Amino acid sequence: MFTGIIEQTGSVQSLIRATAGARLSIRTEGILSDLTIGASIAVNGACLTAVEVSATGFAADLSPETLDKTNLGSLQTGSLVNLEQPLAPGDRLSGHFVLGHVDGTGEITRLDPAGDGNWLLEVRVPKPLRRYLVFKGSIAIDGVSLTLASVEDVLVSVAIIPHTYQATALHTQRPGAEVNIECDILAKHVEKLLGNMTIDPGSNLTVEDLKQQGY
Repeated sequence: MFTGIIEQTGSVQSLIRATAGARLSIRTEGILSDLTIGASIAVNGACLTAVEVSATGFAADLSPETLDKTNLGSLQTGSLVNLEQPLAPGDRLSGHFVLGHVDGTGEITRLDPAGDGNWLLEVRVPKPLRRYLVFKGSIAIDGVSLTLASVEDVLVSVAIIPHTYQATALHTQRPGAEVNIECDILAKHVEKLLGNMTIDPGSNLTVEDLKQQGY
């Protein structure tokens, strides 16, 4: 479990492809000094397991699913990535509940200055994810917990404050870049519950049935 509050950035040292997956090596220092082999760490919002740990970084294996659903497979040597270790019991939840299970990737369409060091980020998200996104709701973009400022069909926008822009890898991004998207898990649970909910105990009619009938 993560919060989307990025602790540190790292740089890609190597991405070595295997028959199906890959091994990603990240160079970083400082707050990750307590990282151990077998521990979880979020890289651009994707929960990975550290399989090698050294004084200057760590390595993690990428499964075919991770390569398919995230932007990690397209990283280049030197690419800056966002890093976050799991939430510890008793820690403050400054962002929102982020599982590190990326739902898909989006494309940056705009990253414009908004004055006083603030930025406006607009992302085109996959259409199947649109139903989980609401105005003022939470979203994780490359692992960063952000609040949706607008939702228009498959285009969503968020405001980036100066600290977030400088302290994360977002300041290296440009229009056309691919970013990882994780929707709020609460929205998925609500959808599941409502989809299975019957109208009354004696009826088999569901909310989904009503939607299909135009209600």
